[in-house]
Amino acid sequence: MSQFVTDFIKFLDVLRNSVCPTSLAAGFNLRPDLFKGDMTEKYQLSASTANLKYTDILPHDANGMPATREFLLKVVEILIDYIKEENDRSSKVLDFHHPEKMKTLLDLDVPDQGVSLQQLVKDCAVTLKYQVRTGHPHFFNQLSCGLDLVSMAGEWLTATANTNMFTYEIAPVFILMETVVMEKMREIIGEPFKNGDSILAPGGSISNLYAFLAARHRMFPGYKEKGLHSIKGQLVMFTSEQCHYSVKSCAAVCGLGTDNCVCVPSDRRGRMIASELERLVIERKSKGHIPFFVNCTSGTTVQGAFDPIEEIADICQKYKMWLHIDAAWGGGLLFSRKYRHPRFSGVERADSVTWNPHKLMGTLLQCSTVHFKEYGLLLSCNQMSADYLFMQDKLYDVQYDTGDKVIQCGRHNDIFKLWLQWRAKGTDGFEAHMDRLMELTEYMVKRIKSMPDKFFLLMEPECVNVCFWYVPTRLRNQSKNNVWEQELGKICPILKGRMMTAGTLMVGYQPLDDRPNFFRNIISSAAVTESDVDFLLAEMDRLGHDL
Repeated sequence: MSQFVTDFIKFLDVLRNSVCPTSLAAGFNLRPDLFKGDMTEKYQLSASTANLKYTDILPHDANGMPATREFLLKVVEILIDYIKEENDRSSKVLDFHHPEKMKTLLDLDVPDQGVSLQQLVKDCAVTLKYQVRTGHPHFFNQLSCGLDLVSMAGEWLTATANTNMFTYEIAPVFILMETVVMEKMREIIGEPFKNGDSILAPGGSISNLYAFLAARHRMFPGYKEKGLHSIKGQLVMFTSEQCHYSVKSCAAVCGLGTDNCVCVPSDRRGRMIASELERLVIERKSKGHIPFFVNCTSGTTVQGAFDPIEEIADICQKYKMWLHIDAAWGGGLLFSRKYRHPRFSGVERADSVTWNPHKLMGTLLQCSTVHFKEYGLLLSCNQMSADYLFMQDKLYDVQYDTGDKVIQCGRHNDIFKLWLQWRAKGTDGFEAHMDRLMELTEYMVKRIKSMPDKFFLLMEPECVNVCFWYVPTRLRNQSKNNVWEQELGKICPILKGRMMTAGTLMVGYQPLDDRPNFFRNIISSAAVTESDVDFLLAEMDRLGHDL
């Protein structure tokens, strides 16, 4: 039997022995995690490999394949153990330590002389030991939760391929994947986008920036060469007061100034008030300003609110303004026939759409897309025609060279993990995932309403953001007034601290407008079940009833 076959069988044994338990742990007694104890002993390399250095493996040593294989298989063993533990509900979400204490637990020194392969293996294990397990079913803290294993496998391959995404020449397979997947996403947005253009960007903030740049270029193409002097007046953009901060950042970065990013009032549920948008547009026009860009948020960060697209689109059409939809958070619901409307009714009327698969869709971080109705606008806006990279006389069709469409040139390969995940789930699978997340959210709302003495729901959610207060024993059966709310707000950081210290749960909190701190729970992980929602509410009460 060849060495390769032997090693592969060993690898399969690791996989076979790492089946994830799915039952909810009884009580609150946490099992000791897999990463306790001596990492060197648990993940021991053979005597012939342990003390070798990086110079003894590929590509530095042509005869280093046996040591290379052993080292990498040991790292994979650590990763599989981590995945197993992350999916074990009796394990901790995190092993929390304050920064100064954490420094004593980690060896963060960057040495002059390189360490051994055994030490590198230990470094990998220790790093994961103290990392927050964002794929744990009891991690409800961020918009991006969960660990999709197929997408993760795609990221492993991407890291190994280690290529750039600026030309077809260097990434032919991945460039074609990006073309196909982006076309499919535009098709889902709506027919008017089908023949448009798209790009993967490093995060939703940069996706929104691309939309801003394209809008300005479309209205004032001379800006690219002449700059500010090509615009005879003050440009003004508009967005909801509940928008993501990156929208205001566009105004700062691109020279408008944040004073010219006008925040439009929203209603109590967090949705932009269209009549207020029109009033503010008219007000700015009366001052001689040039309204040109409106950001419509589909899934606000805190409340998960959806601005009314149709009403906003009517105003944009009336005053000839660019309509951008920031659906970084809520975009996944475009898959759902049940939940798409009325949230995304009118989305096809937009000029551009930001959509982050690494959020509701569960693709691994990071994976952010921006889509344009007009083909060629991205290239016209950002093209610099660097002749050392984007030569026009190559042997293939150079329209597949994407680097000149973006301001960053080099781009990380964020497409393969999404493509592979889509292949696994299919479009129907994504729809089922969206529906399941919303059903779990509805279940949580139902459970909160069934315990009005312990929990207070701030609003009915439009997305998977559930905003609520926890009510400790001393504040139950009291008048629900401003003083009561202020007291509940003080509870949030203390209870969050207890969650983290216990390591059993993570739920985010924040203030908003005149509301003091409240909890914002996110269900975007495919691992979550109704039992996990029950655990969340019971654990909050266990940890906080005496506050």
